Amino acid sequence: MKKKITIDGRYGEGGGQILRTALTLSALFSVPLHIHHIRGNRKRPGLRPQHLTAVQALQRITAAVANGAAVNSPELLFEPGAVRGGHYSFHIGTAGSTALALQTIIPVLLFAETPSQVHLAGGTHVPWSPSFHYMQTVFVPALKTMGGSVSLEIEKWGWYPKGGGAVRCSIDNTQGLCAIHLADRGKLDHLSILSAVSNLPLSIAERQRDRALERIRHLERPPSVKIEQAPSPGQGTVLFLGARFEGSGAGFTSLGTRGKRAEAVADDACDGLFRFLDSNGVVDRHLADQLVLYMALASGRSTVITEGVTDHLKTNIWVIEQFAPVAFDTNTDTGRIEVTGVGFQRGNP
Repeated sequence: MKKKITIDGRYGEGGGQILRTALTLSALFSVPLHIHHIRGNRKRPGLRPQHLTAVQALQRITAAVANGAAVNSPELLFEPGAVRGGHYSFHIGTAGSTALALQTIIPVLLFAETPSQVHLAGGTHVPWSPSFHYMQTVFVPALKTMGGSVSLEIEKWGWYPKGGGAVRCSIDNTQGLCAIHLADRGKLDHLSILSAVSNLPLSIAERQRDRALERIRHLERPPSVKIEQAPSPGQGTVLFLGARFEGSGAGFTSLGTRGKRAEAVADDACDGLFRFLDSNGVVDRHLADQLVLYMALASGRSTVITEGVTDHLKTNIWVIEQFAPVAFDTNTDTGRIEVTGVGFQRGNP
């Protein structure tokens, strides 16, 4: 057995991304992982239900031995076996993020021997994580350019705090990934607005839409618009603003909360778009967070320019470098991130 890698969960940003990235790379490289002080910089440290689901998911997918896999556990020893594709179903419970669970699962199943289907129950539009529509319209197309084929479908929407959403993910297995080059954003080609509510008056979604249309009018790009009364056991509202450029895509999500006016929901998403347009970024900061792992696994030298190098991104890169023999070149002034990937292939970590 390979020598285990020990990760301090308090490093840098000190949140759940350290655990998710470490689990993924432990499974891919077939190396035991010991992580201590899990989420050590959070008010409620240790494994929360959504993090435990990620552990349990990869435990099943790789027939791993996992000691310390319990809610609130501050420490985990994870010893993976071989990656096995197939049909899987995982229930996160409450409003734990399905998107964050998928971040852990997708890279591993891409390198399985067979295609996979994953059904996840939990939160689909919840704070502090990418929304389902961000994953579907921004992340999935970016991954496709690297040779990773994934499709997402939503069955029910899950809002905080009730959750109860359901997502299906189809993952085609691949032999390897190619480098990505996102260094020129180009002109704005298209905008899209999704304004949705669940178990609330549709007029709220209409007000969100109207405010967004007012805010982006000066861009002179008439958007496609969709209003939806979304099926869900809970209540919630969202405005998702998608932007497609000649050389990239970006997305901006704002969720409603009790007491927050519909117009303020729209404002938050529009403000995110305007900050991005005012930057030199080719990808938004959330996509950069997700792509760096795939860049390290790809064959060849990848380059992306993000709107801002966050502590979250720096911490994620640090974790990747503990497992993979790569060295990221990160320029915090320009947002440029480069790395020569290891050319990871199935069965040959």
